[in-house]
Amino acid sequence: MSKKLHVGNLGFDVTSQELQDVFTSIGPCDSATVLMDRTTGQSRGFGFVEMTSNSDAQKAVQQLDGKEIKGRAIKVSEARERSTAGGASGDGRGTYNRW
Repeated sequence: MSKKLHVGNLGFDVTSQELQDVFTSIGPCDSATVLMDRTTGQSRGFGFVEMTSNSDAQKAVQQLDGKEIKGRAIKVSEARERSTAGGASGDGRGTYNRW
């Protein structure tokens, strides 16, 4: 079963392929994605990596958290599930009102 990791503090010039190359040095990974801003097309400075096994994911957190990539110390942690509860304009039940 694969395990998803959150990778923060990425330099704006780090690509998804470069991110995958770093994590592949620990073990096989299913995917690596640097998130991009929709309007500017620039990196948002974080991404997600899916490691093939839980043990490789734990090793990646231990070995890569704080490692420098292109001059910036990355932050690696286990990804949390995205909350579906309402946001700033939501009512907590998944419905959104304009008023």
